[in-house]
Amino acid sequence: MKVNRHHPETELPAPKRNSEPPQAQTLSNIPEAVDDFLRNFLRRAGLTRTLSRFEGEWYGSALRRLTDTLKTVATAAPGVYFIPDALTHRHLLQSELEAVRAETELLKEEVLSAGASLVRIQRERDFHRLQHQRVSEDKRRLTEDFKHLKKHLESYEPVLRQMEEKYQTAVRQKMLLSFHRERLQSSTGPTPAQVKEERRKEKPPAKTTAHLKDSEFPPCSGLPRAYLEQMNSHTGKSLASFSLTCSIRAHQQPISCIDLHPRKLILVSASDDSTWRLWVLPEDREKMLLSGEGHSDWLSGCSFHPDGSKLATTSGDTTVRLWDFSRGCCVLMLSGHAQPTWACSFHSCGHFLASCSADRTAKLWDLNSQRCRLTLRRHTASVNSVCFLPSSNLLLTCSADKTLALWDARVGVCTTTFLGHCHPCNHAAFSSATSMVASCDSSGIINTWDTRKPTSPMAAADTGPLSANQVAFNHSGKMLAVASSDGLVKLVEVDSGSVSSLEGHRDSVQSVTFDHKGETVISAGSDGRVNIWS
Repeated sequence: MKVNRHHPETELPAPKRNSEPPQAQTLSNIPEAVDDFLRNFLRRAGLTRTLSRFEGEWYGSALRRLTDTLKTVATAAPGVYFIPDALTHRHLLQSELEAVRAETELLKEEVLSAGASLVRIQRERDFHRLQHQRVSEDKRRLTEDFKHLKKHLESYEPVLRQMEEKYQTAVRQKMLLSFHRERLQSSTGPTPAQVKEERRKEKPPAKTTAHLKDSEFPPCSGLPRAYLEQMNSHTGKSLASFSLTCSIRAHQQPISCIDLHPRKLILVSASDDSTWRLWVLPEDREKMLLSGEGHSDWLSGCSFHPDGSKLATTSGDTTVRLWDFSRGCCVLMLSGHAQPTWACSFHSCGHFLASCSADRTAKLWDLNSQRCRLTLRRHTASVNSVCFLPSSNLLLTCSADKTLALWDARVGVCTTTFLGHCHPCNHAAFSSATSMVASCDSSGIINTWDTRKPTSPMAAADTGPLSANQVAFNHSGKMLAVASSDGLVKLVEVDSGSVSSLEGHRDSVQSVTFDHKGETVISAGSDGRVNIWS
């Protein structure tokens, strides 16, 4: 069969001759050239139907053939890839362009949000910068005012010091004159005319705040000589002679204070359980006589009335209460302190009661008129203890401001200040036999003072390092008992300064006292027990 070479659909192009050797493998690896050649050939020959069918079949199986070819080539020669055709490359570029546009929109939104946040932060920065400048200006102005006021105060200090010295000198002279006058009156006895004249001269102008039932302070007569000689002749026991003879489970909660009846072997204990209890010191077993409830908070102190028929208590509820044993109830509640009250003490006449508080004041209460007669303000921190000196109108206070103060209770004037402690003072006691004052502080230091030379302590003993909570003289004034926070009762010889310890408490010792003869030490602590050492 002969083939018509002139027929357009059957005519094939003649192969081109080339002097170079054929490179069939290279041409077979570039399908794009064959594709373009066939498409151009059919278009020039006018074979439109053949061209249309060729393009349909070619592009319909292009992806399958490309995938198979890539697999074959990857298997045969790893790392060799075909370059995609123009249409596939266009689709790939279109997909990448759409992804880039989507990322661009996201970045645009993030940039706008970051710009808004930046503007807001800049506004806040400007506001705080303005506030800082304003505060700095106020601080500078206040610092300048403080410096001016400090200089102004320093200019007044010499005048104030001079006035204070004059005032103290005048008070001492007045007290000396009063003591001499009272001593002369007690020795010779004034005539009725002299008494009338003295009252006319010394009677102050009537005050509108005076009360008809106000009590009068008795003259300072001092202790009888026979009593002082008896106490001075009492040498007391040695430090090694005390041993634990009895232990009473007085309260379930810590005991804050104990006090001994003026004449009988009856002890009162005040506790954190808001109650007080009256105990007969046991010979063979303990016995509770009476108990009292009425305070709304823990008890901090207690004190017997000089006649032994009443009891005063202080508490964390800021009140001072007076209890009558014959009635078995509270007969008077004294309110006036702003913070918890720590301790109280009766005047030897029994008509006045002094109390101290964490509000940095001590108050003098008249039990007849049932009102506050004086408020003593000098300390700059909590006043932790207060006590009247026996048979005198002098009041001793100690404070957390590291000082002790001696007051004339009749006029409310501080006559003496004791300086020497380096830590807050917890308690102070007075010896009637030697006219000495002993004080203890939160580091366990015990200082003894001469009331005539208050500038520095006579002697010091170290019972630390823990706090010394209370101190008590025996009747001879030669021995001190110290309640320590390390659970020990420390005994200190005043003359030698030697210290010994009594073991028996399981927790901090809060209160300590001697019996009437000085032969027994009684202590109480946070373990709720009362220990008796004989």
